[in-house]
Amino acid sequence: MKRSNIMVGLLSVLVLFAVATAFRAAQSVLIPLMIAWLLSYICGPVVTYLVHKKVPLGLSVFAVLILVLGVCYLGGAFLSGRVRAVLAESPKYLAQLNTIYVDITSNVNLPENYLADINWTKHLGPRLGAMSVYVAGFMGNFLGNLLLVLIFLVFMLLGKPYFKYKVAKAFPPERASVFTSVTTSISKQIGQYLSVKVAISGTTGVLVWLSLTLLGVEFALTWGALAFFLNFIPSIGSIVASIPPILLAVVQFYPSAWMPIFTGIVLLTIQMIMGNVVEPKLVGDSLNLSPVVILLSLVFFGWLWGIVGALMSVPIVAAIKIVCENIKVLNPISTLMGSGKICMKEMQAT
Repeated sequence: MKRSNIMVGLLSVLVLFAVATAFRAAQSVLIPLMIAWLLSYICGPVVTYLVHKKVPLGLSVFAVLILVLGVCYLGGAFLSGRVRAVLAESPKYLAQLNTIYVDITSNVNLPENYLADINWTKHLGPRLGAMSVYVAGFMGNFLGNLLLVLIFLVFMLLGKPYFKYKVAKAFPPERASVFTSVTTSISKQIGQYLSVKVAISGTTGVLVWLSLTLLGVEFALTWGALAFFLNFIPSIGSIVASIPPILLAVVQFYPSAWMPIFTGIVLLTIQMIMGNVVEPKLVGDSLNLSPVVILLSLVFFGWLWGIVGALMSVPIVAAIKIVCENIKVLNPISTLMGSGKICMKEMQAT
């Protein structure tokens, strides 16, 4: 019996690796599919509401599609403008880096011509040019993936209003009622989670933008957008989003050390309040994920699909947790994925 269990465990590991390898190979299709799946939980209620108000289904989906396209267009134009602005100002900051480097190493015993060979403009300039080429290629891939996302999203939205009727026809009344209740609860919770997460990330981005603007740190809008996107990655994302503006403050306000320190304090305060006070209050303890689960999801989806996978990792895992939470057989998995705060409170209460 023990040997059989070992064999089953090893086969499960092999199947997991095989599936992960297949998912990685098919990322060009699966990433747009997963993005469309997550978007359908935000856009689906809008389509259902419009259909309920006697708006034709095709027109409802078209309206939502135009809205998504508008948001994507504005996001793409914003990203392109921010990158061009940073590249345009890069020579000034490279010259400042040269000054800082010379000041720091002036008291160090180095060969006579050593400082002449170290030139930030010379070494980093070509890399910035290569970065612009990379950004152009990224935008091309983004447009290609966006087309697939929209195609998947249209088909998902077209089927949403009629799903409950298909379930009622396919199953006996009692089973259909239970199945509809579970799927409705799952859809509602996932939609609420994603909506709240977008709202919290947006608020964080705005606060970072306003704070850096008041402090006089350049490219404040860019750092606010970075904070918005990376806020989808708990803990690690907020730290990573705070590093570039702090480093820029070091270069911009050199030789003053107080402004970079103050910038770091302000950014970390915003991230701490939004991540540890506001988000738990809005999302609730039931969706708190274990730090180990978050770390493993970041590693797994980051390896699987790169940066996009890391950004989507926590929403995907949160959706899986919600599904397990609403299916009785899978409740233990949901409990193990949680942070354990609810379990501790329940045990202390008893």
